[in-house]
Amino acid sequence: MRKVVFALFISCLILSISLAAQVSGAPVAASAQQTIPVEQIHVGMRGVAYTVFQGIKPEAMDVEVLGVLRNVNGPKGDVILVRLHGTKVEYTGVVAGMSGSPVYIDGKLAGALAFRIGEFSKEPIAGVTPIADMLEINALDRSPAEEAVATKPAIKDVAGKTAAPGDGSSSLGSMTAGSVQGFSNYLQPIETPLVFGGFSEDTMRRFAPEFASAGIVPVMGAGSVSDVKQPEPLEPGSAVSAVLVRGDMDIEATCTVTYIDPQRLLACGHPLLQFGSVDLPMNKAQVLATLPSPLNAFKIVNTTEPAGTFVQDRHTGIMGVFNKQPEMIPVTLTINGGAGAKAKEFHYEVLNNARLSPVAIMATVFNALHGVNEYGEEITYTLNGSIDVKGFPEVALKNMFSPADGGQPAAMQAALSLGERFGRIYDNPYNAPAVEGVKLDFDLVRERRWARLESARTDVTEARPGDEIIVETVLAPYRGERSVRQIAVKIPTSASKGALHILVSDGETLDRVNRGSAAFGRKLDLASTISLLNKEHSNNRVYVSLLEADPEARVADKVMPTLPISVMNVMDGMRGNQEMVVSGESSVDETATAPLDYVVSGAELLTVTVK
Repeated sequence: MRKVVFALFISCLILSISLAAQVSGAPVAASAQQTIPVEQIHVGMRGVAYTVFQGIKPEAMDVEVLGVLRNVNGPKGDVILVRLHGTKVEYTGVVAGMSGSPVYIDGKLAGALAFRIGEFSKEPIAGVTPIADMLEINALDRSPAEEAVATKPAIKDVAGKTAAPGDGSSSLGSMTAGSVQGFSNYLQPIETPLVFGGFSEDTMRRFAPEFASAGIVPVMGAGSVSDVKQPEPLEPGSAVSAVLVRGDMDIEATCTVTYIDPQRLLACGHPLLQFGSVDLPMNKAQVLATLPSPLNAFKIVNTTEPAGTFVQDRHTGIMGVFNKQPEMIPVTLTINGGAGAKAKEFHYEVLNNARLSPVAIMATVFNALHGVNEYGEEITYTLNGSIDVKGFPEVALKNMFSPADGGQPAAMQAALSLGERFGRIYDNPYNAPAVEGVKLDFDLVRERRWARLESARTDVTEARPGDEIIVETVLAPYRGERSVRQIAVKIPTSASKGALHILVSDGETLDRVNRGSAAFGRKLDLASTISLLNKEHSNNRVYVSLLEADPEARVADKVMPTLPISVMNVMDGMRGNQEMVVSGESSVDETATAPLDYVVSGAELLTVTVK
């Protein structure tokens, strides 16, 4: 009998605690969490919101409903306007990292803090994304993250992406200041602190436009990645981080958890990047401090242990799932300083995403090369490396990078070259590339090894098919003595009578000629793209190419030279539905010097008459 009475007592106690929590507005278990629709919310209602100001435990803020703004966050995108009360929030204001903080009214989940009002607001007034809009995210597609469109424009709007205060499109800025400027300052997403750990100021300055074009505007933020254990479970109001790069360099964005059930969590209340399906590590986070500032208040955050994977990045928030490992791209970068210096290795992972992976690779490579003591203005790098794409031959990376007169630093050239290759791998409409690893091995020489192709000439002006002629080149190295190199070229026995053009050039110029036609800008499948990448020329040789005045066709990465005019006319009419280029000249032969000890730059076009 005593056991029965005790059990009834415990049951009543639990029920009373639950009812008390609902009356006070405290969050209850997400699996039993009731929600309140926008239609039931009206001016004057009171509630509570939760966020972390310091540590890991969410703290309460009182909420006063000011009204509902209709259709301000896209079509049928309502926003609940609230005023926050409490000693801490009235001191800090609405801060970056607070987005996603759950708002409860009458013990029911109403939504997530997601928008701030103006830039220098004297009151903590915020906009709330209704929870019904966030719960839609679970029903969206689950296509692989790497299938994201690589060319999606970065559009800044009222529900924009990670952005700094006051950002607005140039087209809006050209309209009347009274209405449009007031609108841009009226309602904008609460910034998500995007922390770049291990990155130099110069790296951020150089690559901020690249991140911005991909949809990320780095905001003022501070913090790092910590290996401190955080066994406490995530709950509504906890800080949570999405990781873009991790390892010896880190990039992560932190916001607040809105909703949790056994399978998933929802956070932010607005998009990070609005990429749709993503595959980003989801980590717990610890708030070291909340920094008040009228210009840019933000949370100082340490990202801690993994908690799962973010799989959706949508208009009204981001969704993470538990017990799933993200598929990142492992990168190993080695810098060999020479002269007995110990090699320096960097190990890190970058996200697998069509728009951001190329930018992340560029920024991390430049940062690694720039952030070592060996770095200097007069530096030359020799790269040997590879990109491993699942199911395809590896992409070989062999090149030299040296600063030219008035050109980019060698480290920047290397970063841009790698970013361009990554972009081409991702930018195809046929295959979703699964990049399984990147290896980069840089040999460093502490001098500028660069030479200009000053002149080129032939020993004859007329030749017959089968003749061998000599192309003589003059190279002018940086602060060095000119050197003359002779390259023997054989006129093909099949050469047609008439003018034969001889292109003497560096490898980059030759590659531009091969893919310079506008028609050749058509996107190829992944196999053809990788094949073309592996056929590209290194830039530490002088190349001599013979070009006849006969048309040739290029289909993807294959060349069909010197075809009859009748056949070419038929093929020219097929270009609309095939990866084909028909050009007026055909390359009949190509030769080159042995690898040189410097980067070659320049081109000359010669003409020989074939008798």
